[in-house]
Amino acid sequence: MNSSRLTRAAVAAVLAAVLLTACSSGGDDGVPRGWISDTYTADGADWLDPDSNPIVVADAIHGHRESLDRASGDSMEFLRYGDDLVTVSPAGGGSRIAIEDYRNGYHRHSQYLSSWPDPDSASFRGGGPGEGK
Repeated sequence: MNSSRLTRAAVAAVLAAVLLTACSSGGDDGVPRGWISDTYTADGADWLDPDSNPIVVADAIHGHRESLDRASGDSMEFLRYGDDLVTVSPAGGGSRIAIEDYRNGYHRHSQYLSSWPDPDSASFRGGGPGEGK
Protein backbone atom coordinates (compact mmCIF):
# COMPACT_ATOMS: atom_id res chain seq x y z
CA MET A 1 0.00 0.00 0.00
CA ASN A 2 2.80 2.40 0.82
CA SER A 3 4.58 1.70 -2.47
CA SER A 4 1.47 2.45 -4.54
CA ARG A 5 0.97 5.73 -2.67
CA LEU A 6 4.62 6.58 -3.18
CA THR A 7 4.36 5.75 -6.90
CA ARG A 8 1.27 7.95 -7.30
CA ALA A 9 2.99 10.81 -5.47
CA ALA A 10 6.08 10.47 -7.67
CA VAL A 11 3.96 10.44 -10.86
CA ALA A 12 2.01 13.48 -9.65
CA ALA A 13 5.25 15.34 -8.89
CA VAL A 14 6.68 14.57 -12.33
CA LEU A 15 3.46 15.68 -14.06
CA ALA A 16 3.37 18.89 -12.04
CA ALA A 17 6.99 19.64 -12.99
CA VAL A 18 6.27 19.01 -16.68
CA LEU A 19 3.19 21.25 -16.61
CA LEU A 20 5.01 24.05 -14.82
CA THR A 21 7.86 23.87 -17.30
CA ALA A 22 5.51 23.86 -20.28
CA CYS A 23 3.51 26.83 -18.97
CA SER A 24 6.45 29.02 -17.98
CA SER A 25 7.80 31.74 -20.26
CA GLY A 26 11.31 30.38 -19.91
CA GLY A 27 11.11 28.23 -23.03
CA ASP A 28 13.04 28.80 -26.23
CA ASP A 29 11.16 32.05 -26.94
CA GLY A 30 10.82 33.17 -23.32
CA VAL A 31 12.84 35.75 -21.44
CA PRO A 32 16.14 34.26 -20.23
CA ARG A 33 15.28 35.07 -16.59
CA GLY A 34 17.75 32.63 -15.11
CA TRP A 35 20.59 34.00 -17.19
CA ILE A 36 19.65 37.59 -16.33
CA SER A 37 19.51 36.68 -12.63
CA ASP A 38 22.91 34.98 -12.82
CA THR A 39 24.52 37.77 -14.86
CA TYR A 40 23.17 40.97 -13.28
CA THR A 41 22.70 42.25 -9.71
CA ALA A 42 19.18 41.93 -8.30
CA ASP A 43 17.59 45.20 -7.17
CA GLY A 44 14.08 44.50 -5.92
CA ALA A 45 12.08 43.18 -8.87
CA ASP A 46 14.68 44.50 -11.35
CA TRP A 47 18.36 43.87 -12.10
CA LEU A 48 21.27 46.29 -12.44
CA ASP A 49 24.44 46.46 -14.49
CA PRO A 50 26.42 49.30 -12.88
CA ASP A 51 28.86 49.74 -15.79
CA SER A 52 27.24 49.06 -19.17
CA ASN A 53 24.85 51.29 -21.12
CA PRO A 54 21.40 49.99 -22.19
CA ILE A 55 22.50 49.15 -25.76
CA VAL A 56 25.35 46.94 -24.51
CA VAL A 57 23.09 45.19 -21.96
CA ALA A 58 20.27 44.67 -24.50
CA ASP A 59 22.82 43.29 -26.98
CA ALA A 60 24.02 40.81 -24.34
CA ILE A 61 20.48 39.67 -23.46
CA HIS A 62 19.50 39.42 -27.14
CA GLY A 63 22.75 37.57 -27.86
CA HIS A 64 21.99 35.03 -25.15
CA ARG A 65 18.42 34.47 -26.37
CA GLU A 66 17.18 36.21 -29.48
CA SER A 67 14.13 38.37 -28.91
CA LEU A 68 11.09 38.35 -31.22
CA ASP A 69 11.27 42.16 -31.62
CA ARG A 70 13.61 44.93 -30.56
CA ALA A 71 13.07 48.68 -30.38
CA SER A 72 14.68 51.70 -28.79
CA GLY A 73 13.70 55.18 -27.71
CA ASP A 74 14.58 57.82 -25.14
CA SER A 75 17.86 56.02 -24.23
CA MET A 76 15.94 52.79 -23.52
CA GLU A 77 16.05 49.41 -25.27
CA PHE A 78 13.02 47.12 -25.52
CA LEU A 79 13.08 43.37 -26.19
CA ARG A 80 9.90 41.33 -26.78
CA TYR A 81 9.80 37.68 -25.74
CA GLY A 82 6.35 36.15 -26.37
CA ASP A 83 4.09 37.62 -23.72
CA ASP A 84 6.90 39.42 -21.84
CA LEU A 85 8.75 42.68 -22.39
CA VAL A 86 12.29 43.44 -21.22
CA THR A 87 13.07 47.13 -20.78
CA VAL A 88 16.70 48.20 -20.35
CA SER A 89 16.94 51.80 -19.18
CA PRO A 90 19.77 54.06 -18.03
CA ALA A 91 20.58 53.96 -14.31
CA GLY A 92 23.47 56.13 -13.15
CA GLY A 93 26.43 55.08 -15.27
CA GLY A 94 24.87 51.70 -16.03
CA SER A 95 21.53 50.08 -16.76
CA ARG A 96 18.36 48.82 -15.09
CA ILE A 97 16.69 45.70 -16.48
CA ALA A 98 12.95 45.24 -15.94
CA ILE A 99 10.81 42.31 -17.07
CA GLU A 100 7.07 42.81 -17.27
CA ASP A 101 3.96 41.49 -18.92
CA TYR A 102 3.89 42.47 -22.61
CA ARG A 103 0.46 44.10 -22.38
CA ASN A 104 1.45 46.36 -19.47
CA GLY A 105 4.83 47.21 -20.96
CA TYR A 106 3.35 47.91 -24.39
CA HIS A 107 0.87 50.39 -22.92
CA ARG A 108 3.59 52.06 -20.81
CA HIS A 109 6.03 52.43 -23.73
CA SER A 110 3.72 52.36 -26.79
CA GLN A 111 5.22 55.55 -28.24
CA TYR A 112 8.44 53.56 -28.91
CA LEU A 113 6.75 50.29 -29.95
CA SER A 114 4.46 51.42 -32.78
CA SER A 115 5.65 48.67 -35.13
CA TRP A 116 4.92 45.94 -32.56
CA PRO A 117 1.58 44.11 -32.34
CA ASP A 118 -1.05 45.80 -30.18
CA PRO A 119 -1.92 43.35 -27.37
CA ASP A 120 -5.52 44.62 -27.41
CA SER A 121 -6.11 43.80 -31.07
CA ALA A 122 -8.18 40.77 -32.00
CA SER A 123 -5.28 39.27 -33.95
CA PHE A 124 -2.65 39.50 -31.20
CA ARG A 125 -1.16 36.23 -30.00
CA GLY A 126 1.27 36.88 -27.17
CA GLY A 127 2.62 33.36 -27.07
CA GLY A 128 1.23 32.30 -23.73
CA PRO A 129 -1.15 29.36 -23.29
CA GLY A 130 -4.60 30.33 -24.54
CA GLU A 131 -3.54 33.86 -25.52
CA GLY A 132 -5.33 35.32 -28.52
CA LYS A 133 -7.39 32.22 -29.26
